[in-house]
Amino acid sequence: MAYTELDLLVAAKLLESAGCAPLSSVEDLSGGWANSNFLVNLEDGTRLVLKIWDDRGLEEVERLNSHFLTVAEHGIPTPVPLLLESGRRMMEHDGLAWTLMPFVDAPWLGRDASSLRHLGELMARLHSVPDDGTFITRYTMGTDIWPDVFRAAEEKDAWSPFLRECEADYSRLSELIPADLPRGIIHGDLFLDNVLARDGEVKAILDFEDICVNILATDLVVAFIGCCWDGDEPVEELWQALLEGYESVRELTQAERAALPELYRYAVLSVALWRYRKFRIEITGSEHADRYKLMTKRLAIPLPFLGYEPRE
Repeated sequence: MAYTELDLLVAAKLLESAGCAPLSSVEDLSGGWANSNFLVNLEDGTRLVLKIWDDRGLEEVERLNSHFLTVAEHGIPTPVPLLLESGRRMMEHDGLAWTLMPFVDAPWLGRDASSLRHLGELMARLHSVPDDGTFITRYTMGTDIWPDVFRAAEEKDAWSPFLRECEADYSRLSELIPADLPRGIIHGDLFLDNVLARDGEVKAILDFEDICVNILATDLVVAFIGCCWDGDEPVEELWQALLEGYESVRELTQAERAALPELYRYAVLSVALWRYRKFRIEITGSEHADRYKLMTKRLAIPLPFLGYEPRE
């Protein structure tokens, strides 16, 4: 998806700064809902991903770039932005950050047990990466942003029954999810189109844009939401494979297991709320205006294997 039109002259300057061959052609990249992504083909046959960061400020992109490097250094397969002649991994143009990353030639994660098992293993390894003190605790896909959405709805007179439901839920958050659950570095947005895999093996985890220190088990339920459903149907086999892979590296505590149902509910609502904010409040008239409902209708589906029961 692209929100910003690609300026070919700026792209050429960026490629030159990274010591790359000249540009041959450009294609829009599917996937990604927050920033503009392009596949750039170079004259020497190299392919790179050019990202224009519409949804993140310059300082934030600098911080994220350092996190990508940290994660990769700890063995998590993820593309790291190329180093430019300036010594930075981004270039500024019209107030937006532009970055170049290696292109990983693999399809999106499939719905197969082997891939989900490997994803679970890598997730647990990510959760063991030490915090060097630079990782934020604000989860930009989670409940941390709910008050911001409520304020935006108030300012734009955009309240709805869905937002009122979220507001009521938010008031009970501290009662339902223990504050002392294990925390560490999480990805926060492990959906199918953020993972590349082939032959049952994860080749790259993409879009660490929501990386932060937060409740570890949140990553598991978000990955379940994003990777373990077939249309409107949950696939227990995929959840069990994800969990098996995870616990081959790190076992969940009893407190984490007990919290999974509520973590699931809040994760579903958080994904729905992010979509609502993006396509109902920030962007009006979008074809994706009702995309949040793909999440909310899941709340009515019992998940015995997760211990989740819909509220009356």
